Amino acid sequence: MPDIRSEALQAAEFSWFAPICDGDDRYLGARDPAFRSSWENTSRVLLEADRLGFRNSLCPSSYQVGQDTWTFAAALAPSLRTMGLLPAVRMGELHPPMLARAIATLDHILKGRLTLNVISSDLPGETLSSEDRYARSAEVIQILRQAWTRDEIDFRGDFYRLALPSAPVKPYQQNGGPLLYFGGYSPAGLDLCARECDVYLMWPDTEAGLTNLMEEVGRSAASYGRTLDYGLRVHVVVRETEAEARAWAASLVSRLPEALGTDIRNRSQDARSLGVARQTRLREDADTDGYVEPELWTGIGRARSGCGAALVGDPDQVAAKLQRYMDMGIRSFILSGYPHLDECRLFARHVLPRFRTAFLPDVQGRVSSATPETPLGAGPRF
Repeated sequence: MPDIRSEALQAAEFSWFAPICDGDDRYLGARDPAFRSSWENTSRVLLEADRLGFRNSLCPSSYQVGQDTWTFAAALAPSLRTMGLLPAVRMGELHPPMLARAIATLDHILKGRLTLNVISSDLPGETLSSEDRYARSAEVIQILRQAWTRDEIDFRGDFYRLALPSAPVKPYQQNGGPLLYFGGYSPAGLDLCARECDVYLMWPDTEAGLTNLMEEVGRSAASYGRTLDYGLRVHVVVRETEAEARAWAASLVSRLPEALGTDIRNRSQDARSLGVARQTRLREDADTDGYVEPELWTGIGRARSGCGAALVGDPDQVAAKLQRYMDMGIRSFILSGYPHLDECRLFARHVLPRFRTAFLPDVQGRVSSATPETPLGAGPRF
C-alpha cells in the first residue's frame, strides 16, 4: 500500500458535491426546470449539507454550463457554519498573483476552511499539449506558494515571469496555504500531483484499479521526498434495502436515449481525456446491469463524461464499501446523488453517523487553530 499522510487518522473527510453545473435531475438526461443550476437551488443543497455534518464541498468548474465557481463560493462562504469549500480552479485562467489574492480573501472569509481542486484542462478556446498544460499548472502553483509564504514573488518560468511584492495576499492558513487536491491520469498529471499537490483525487474504479493508482502516484511522490493523501469522487444511491437502491439506480437512466447520453458525454471540455477514457472502459467491463464489482454501478456514466459510477446498496453495504476504501488509505470522499438534496439527506441519515469525520486541513495542521465548531468526529445534525 502507498505511504499516506494521514495514516494514523481513523476518520475521513466526507464532502458533498455542489451541483453548480446543470444536470441535477431526477432522471438523467430529462431536464426538469425545478432542478436547474441556480443560486437558489445549489445554495439550498450546500446549506443542508452543512447542517447535516458534511465537512467539505467540491464546487466544480465548467465553461459551458452552470454558474461561475469562484463567484458562487464567495457568495456562499459567509453562510456556512462548519463546512469548508473546495472550489475547482483552472490553472492559467486568472493571473497568478491576482488568483493568490482571491484565494487568500476567501480563505479568511471561511476562517481557513478552504481547499482547492487543481484543474489543468484547456481554457475555453485554446488547445495546449498535456505536457504544456501541466507545466503551466506547476508554475501557477509555485507562484501561489511564493505569494502565500514570502514577502516577494520572484519567478522565472516558461509561462510567467514575475517580480513584485506579495502583500497583502497571505491566507488564513499559515502553514503553506490551502490544501491542493488534484485529479488526473496522464504521466505529466501524476508527476504534477506528486511534486506540487497534497491530495490525489480519483474517479471510481475497481478496488484493484484504485490501489494500483495510489501505489503509482505514491511511488512518484516518494521520489520527491513527499507523501500524499488520497480521495475518491463517487456518486451514491443508498436505500433501506439493496433492492430499493438498485431499482432507484436503474430508474435514473430509464429515460435516457443512448444518442442523448453520447451527446452529453461529448459536450465536456475534457471529454477526450485519459480519465474519461478510463470511465468508459470501466463501463464496458461491467455486467449487463452495469455493476463492475459489488455495489459499484457504472450506469451514471452513460450520461456523464467524468465521474461515472455510484455506490449502490443498503446502508450496511455502502458503509462497508467505504470502510474498505478507508482501509486502502483513502481519506477524502466527495459524494453526490440524484437529486442532490434528497440523496444528501439519505446518506446523512443512513451512512454518515457510522463514521468519524474530519476536515483534512485541520488534520494536517494547515489551519492555525482547529475551529471549535468542527471537532473531530462530530456527527450529522437532523
